[in-house]
Amino acid sequence: MKGGALLFALLIAIVSFIGLLEYCHMTLPGRDVEGILISASGVVIPLLFYLRSAAAMTFAFAVFFLSIAVHTLFRFSDVREAASEAALLFFGIIYVPYLLGYLILLRNHPAGLNWILLILFIVMSGDSAAYFFGCRFGKHKLYPAVSPNKSIEGALFGLAGSVTGAMIAKLIYFSDLSVVNGILAALLIGTLGQVGDLFESLIKRSCGVKDSGRIIPGHGGILDRLDSILFAAPATYYYATFVSGRLFH
Repeated sequence: MKGGALLFALLIAIVSFIGLLEYCHMTLPGRDVEGILISASGVVIPLLFYLRSAAAMTFAFAVFFLSIAVHTLFRFSDVREAASEAALLFFGIIYVPYLLGYLILLRNHPAGLNWILLILFIVMSGDSAAYFFGCRFGKHKLYPAVSPNKSIEGALFGLAGSVTGAMIAKLIYFSDLSVVNGILAALLIGTLGQVGDLFESLIKRSCGVKDSGRIIPGHGGILDRLDSILFAAPATYYYATFVSGRLFH
């Protein structure tokens, strides 16, 4: 059990490194050294989640902030962009390894693997329903400035797909999940998953890129696959830890 949790944390650390590297390539193109250094440093965050040390995490964020500040002070390329560069680097630490690290906390929940799989069921079924029914019935744009192809109809069908995915997960492997919990979790995770997808689209559009990377041929980068999960992971952890046990089964 403990060995499996450590391997999972190492996997998340590797994924965090790749995702943060993609983020840096998008937001700070041409700053490869900074991208590699901050991505390698960001690997520490998932490992601290595994250790469950709040003091160590606080210390790490203080070190990250001070290091980025000092680096920016003496190595900026354009003084007019210096503050933006520093903010982008620190934000990347929070956006990728910190949010993704909640999967490690969730893994330690008594039913953690079930909840992690539930996220995948909800997100994947929601994405599929949103795409299929959005293409077929979508008439009203959801947020054209950020994602011109997404529709309100697609988003609503996506939530319906997320609920369906949760119920399928309950039938297949998660029998302890109540119908109430399944529906509420699906609405929460499905909604935040769509927000996460829109947010990553906002970053890509702001940076003028189509995909976050090319690690997955035909499907973009790691961040393109994780955008929904990044926003869903913290919410799922807190829901599973503090809310689900209080609802009727």
